[in-house]
Amino acid sequence: MNFVFSRRFFILLALGFVPLSLSWNSPALRYAVLIYDVALVALALFDYFTSRHLPAEFSVRREFEKRFAIGDESPIKLRIENASPRDFRLKIKDEFPPEMILGDVREAEFNVEAQTSVDFVYKLTALNRGKYHFGVIAVRFLSRLGLVWCQTALGKSESVKVYPNMRRAREMALKALGAISFQAVQRKAVLRGEGRDFESMRDYVRGDELRHISWTATARRSKLTTRQYQIERDQTILIALDAGRLMTGRIADETKFDTAIHASLALMAAASRGGDNCGLMVFGRKVRKYLPPQKGIRYLDAVLEALHNLEPEMIEPSYSRAFQFISANSKKRSFVVILTDLVDKESSKELISSLKLLRPRHLPLVVTIGDRDLNHAVSEKPKEIKDVFTQSAAEEIIYQRESALRLVETIGGLALDVTTNSLAPKLLETYLKVKERGLL
Repeated sequence: MNFVFSRRFFILLALGFVPLSLSWNSPALRYAVLIYDVALVALALFDYFTSRHLPAEFSVRREFEKRFAIGDESPIKLRIENASPRDFRLKIKDEFPPEMILGDVREAEFNVEAQTSVDFVYKLTALNRGKYHFGVIAVRFLSRLGLVWCQTALGKSESVKVYPNMRRAREMALKALGAISFQAVQRKAVLRGEGRDFESMRDYVRGDELRHISWTATARRSKLTTRQYQIERDQTILIALDAGRLMTGRIADETKFDTAIHASLALMAAASRGGDNCGLMVFGRKVRKYLPPQKGIRYLDAVLEALHNLEPEMIEPSYSRAFQFISANSKKRSFVVILTDLVDKESSKELISSLKLLRPRHLPLVVTIGDRDLNHAVSEKPKEIKDVFTQSAAEEIIYQRESALRLVETIGGLALDVTTNSLAPKLLETYLKVKERGLL
């Protein structure tokens, strides 16, 4: 039987013990108290059996006011509707996913009058992407006579998805680009003499490049005329996100893979405002997810949906398979951003040799994400013998990284070696430079 005795029951039970203290020389009084106690328990059972079912007009449902995102506090609303003619005293508790952090209490007690509804809101925070499960809603309501709390379960089990934090990505873009640069991207600002998209004609002025003079227009007008260009629109950016072993490393509260996801979203948000098409590929030993380049807010929603449950695997990535896929599926010249990490010579060697599959059609940018600022570790004076070995290992990693990145540049690509904190700013700055210099 799903019930617990109420405070009223225990008060009545305690009142029965008062005459018991006066019954030392009165056996009849003891029997009377016993009969009273039995009758009280029987009445409580009767109260339970006649009150244990809530009316059909009574309902509880769970509502989510917004989409779940990593690190954001999300309100959960429990709406209790009482369309019956009876008032109810309720205790309510929700069964939320144990992986989420509870921001405040998840249970409450209140009165729900007849023909009214009541809302109860509590908050949860998710620390990781993925799919999470809510159970049923436990409800205790006071019986008709108030002797017991009847317990039941209402609502239904349901699943929710936790997505990457798009708000965080937009804030990263704003912080990295700054107000002036961000407006330049958003408004597709014209840079005189830069870019390759024709904009207009104007009279020649001293300092204009000769290659921009339109000789046909000059002959027609009998006056030197210069073409003006603007940053190209509808350029293509393709982000290749490594989901291999090294991207499982955790920095602070998240993996390198999650950091790369949010940096990718920041780049996609900036590219969308800059009028560019942006695509996404996630790869390990094989291509796990591919979204062809598009633009618009709806496309960002599709990206969030694709990334919500992807996790890096404890395997080495195959750069050759990934770049072969890009070469086969992206015929238009693209700015290919490869977010990965390198430690040893073998992985660097495979990456460098595989980059030839992208050149010269595409412009690759290799971004290696380090665990920490190795240069800072090397510059510190060692205090113990173990610090000497640590610095030696750091110097070796720095050398291998720098060698690999120089090789990337020798074949016509771009390279960045960053920490997780500087990933988004450096990535967005490089994107702006590529656009401003017309490298595509």
